[in-house]
Amino acid sequence: MENFICGGRTHMVSLALERNKADTVLSIPNKVECLNGVTIKIISLGFEHSIAVTDKGETLSWGGGQSGRLGHGHQSGIFGLIKSDSEYTPRLIKELEGLKVKNASAGMLHSVCISATENGSVHIFGERANKKLGFSEASNCSLPSVVDGLPYAEKAACGGYHTCVITGGGELYVWGTNENGCLGIGSTDVAHLPERVEGPFLRHSVSEVSCGWKHTAAISGGNVYTWGWGGSHGTFSVDGHSSGGQLGQGNDVDYIKPTKINFRRHVKALQVSCGFNHTGAIFEYN
Repeated sequence: MENFICGGRTHMVSLALERNKADTVLSIPNKVECLNGVTIKIISLGFEHSIAVTDKGETLSWGGGQSGRLGHGHQSGIFGLIKSDSEYTPRLIKELEGLKVKNASAGMLHSVCISATENGSVHIFGERANKKLGFSEASNCSLPSVVDGLPYAEKAACGGYHTCVITGGGELYVWGTNENGCLGIGSTDVAHLPERVEGPFLRHSVSEVSCGWKHTAAISGGNVYTWGWGGSHGTFSVDGHSSGGQLGQGNDVDYIKPTKINFRRHVKALQVSCGFNHTGAIFEYN
């Protein structure tokens, strides 16, 4: 199995290039030579960083390390000065060494990994994300920390400043800044600790979740539900242009609770993915 990357000039460190090639534009897929002989099972791309999990459950990260989102900790250089946190090639996260990881997600300023152990623990790193969770100032947020109070976790998704986790029982837990209602808890209040999203998910379990910048999408009972930031205007603008529409609800208003998308046909959702401000899904016809 081989690993390929492609992308533009901005923040090329996130594409696992050598330092002297960091300004190179990659307009076609290129093989990541430094991962020769390594089998990658999971890859997640954040704002300016990337996380990969190998077939052995080892976790690698690279890219811009600002905010501690790579999980390597802040490094001191000569005279005690802080060295650059960026990694130009994939680097093993030492704090997770010996812990088999089964799922990982890279967000804007933070990252999450889920262990394959019996307790399915959630490990988070990134300064802003950890402060929002109430970790003390003494805690090194640039290293993975365990999120307490969660049932056995299966999958995770990171957005701009919010995080979602699906448990083994199909429950959805969320936390973060909750801008525009992206947590789906019926308000725009910040959640410093994990809260369960209820509503339609009390009737059917959640199988998939994905986070955009300030919106979220999930699959439950074969349906797609969306919530959070719908657009900046509240309604479609007169000239027909809008920065919204990513919720698929036919408008660009915000939704603070999970709302089902009506596709007007008999389809079953299999996968869903959120971009910065757009959403896509894979369906099969019933």
